[in-house]
Amino acid sequence: MDRSRGAGSAAARAAEGAGDERPHGGTDRSRRPTLRRAVVLGGGFAGMLTASVLARHAEQVVVLDRDRLPAGPVARAGLPQARHGHLLMASGAASLEALLPGLTDALTAAGARRLALPGDLVTLTPHGWLPRIGEASHGWCLSRDLLDWIVRARVLADPAIELHQGVHGEGLVGEARRVTGVRLRGGAWPDEHELPADLVVDATGRGSRAPDWLAGLGLPEVAQERVDCGLVYATLLVRAPDGAAAFPSVSIRSGPGAGPDRAGVIFPIEDGRWLVTLSATRGAEAPRDEAEFHAFARALPHPLIADLLPLCEPLDRVRRYGNTADRRRRYDRLRRWPAGFAVVGDAVAHTNPAYGHGLSVAAAGVLALARALERRGADDGRVTGEVQRAVHRATRAAWSLATGQDVLYPEVAGARPTRGDRARARLGERLQAVAVRADGTGGDADAVLGALVRLGTLEGRPADLARPAAVRALLRGPAPEVLPGREPPLTEGELALLGESAGRLRDGARGRAV
Repeated sequence: MDRSRGAGSAAARAAEGAGDERPHGGTDRSRRPTLRRAVVLGGGFAGMLTASVLARHAEQVVVLDRDRLPAGPVARAGLPQARHGHLLMASGAASLEALLPGLTDALTAAGARRLALPGDLVTLTPHGWLPRIGEASHGWCLSRDLLDWIVRARVLADPAIELHQGVHGEGLVGEARRVTGVRLRGGAWPDEHELPADLVVDATGRGSRAPDWLAGLGLPEVAQERVDCGLVYATLLVRAPDGAAAFPSVSIRSGPGAGPDRAGVIFPIEDGRWLVTLSATRGAEAPRDEAEFHAFARALPHPLIADLLPLCEPLDRVRRYGNTADRRRRYDRLRRWPAGFAVVGDAVAHTNPAYGHGLSVAAAGVLALARALERRGADDGRVTGEVQRAVHRATRAAWSLATGQDVLYPEVAGARPTRGDRARARLGERLQAVAVRADGTGGDADAVLGALVRLGTLEGRPADLARPAAVRALLRGPAPEVLPGREPPLTEGELALLGESAGRLRDGARGRAV
């Protein structure tokens, strides 16, 4: 059993403080637990959140992870995507606060950057730069290592929860009607061992073997959906330039069209660092080393990222990642579902990381689990089927947004765009073209920009784009006599960071046609 949490630095102090408040899912001593033991497979983000929920219903919660989890905000072996940028959307932060109250304060205290959207984001679309007007929504930029560590420290402070590391789940114990435990190997159990449990939750992520395990119990094959635009991305961790503490996040993207998409993003994270990510869909090549990284950035639709890179100090080598396909397992479609077993997080669905929805969807799914257990009771044999349907509902918005875009790229695998997809894409392009005209005066274009931002952060709904102001702006369309700004909407202070490159940007901004 391991409860180590690390010490030192602002991040360590924040992790220590993160245990001060009782989590929503933590043990409630005023209630009698209805389960003797619950087991969580996977000690990552979704797994730890799940453990915090189950501790409210079980005398003992056992978390099993195949890795040795670090005692601080550093990379773990089994999570290669952790070295790349992560954004916790406002919707995900709300779910996280419901599960672990006060956690976003702990993240901020540890150095996570809260971004007002679109105010703290410099975004180039195929139609021009989005205006940086106020805050329609928000998100937190931070390293995945820091997020996982602070969540883990908070959850493991609960004495009802214990962590066993270096343990592999080998299968389920039980039959088609009910799971009664898990088969495992490793750690304290060098030989295969059966661990009895009243409830088993799979939070093992993208490599989950739950479909095979369910088939082994006699359940039907689980339908799976996949859309793969072939995105590969490369990330370089850098020390940000002096004076860049408040510099905005940057996103430059060509978007789907006749050729492959090339994009670049700057994620400002804790400790004065940036994660700079460059990506390419099928037909283009993401960079493999620093020389290629700089050349790729220079070839983007705008050189802003390329101009910023020489001002930064590299802190790591270029890291590539290509497991970016949208995948969803349709557990909700099984007519029979075993009592005592549930699946959450990326083990159910994960979308292209380029959209930044993964953490928020995982947190929403665990919150759905928490609410189902509260509503029915953890000992109700029907609750796990309800959980799977609720977790599926939590994936819908992100799945629709990601696949609706990814299916449009050339040579996409797993699906082909329908007439409806193409019609929605044309509508999206028109909305984006209207949004770049927003001016902060409260007009119809401002309403479109706000609705698009909230939709992208999973706070809004497509129905918001049917409101009168948005409809008027959509019908009117972009004003043909106004051209999008040729240069990014940076303040004078932000331009000063760029040194010699700032003059060119100022000249370009003066050259905008009005």
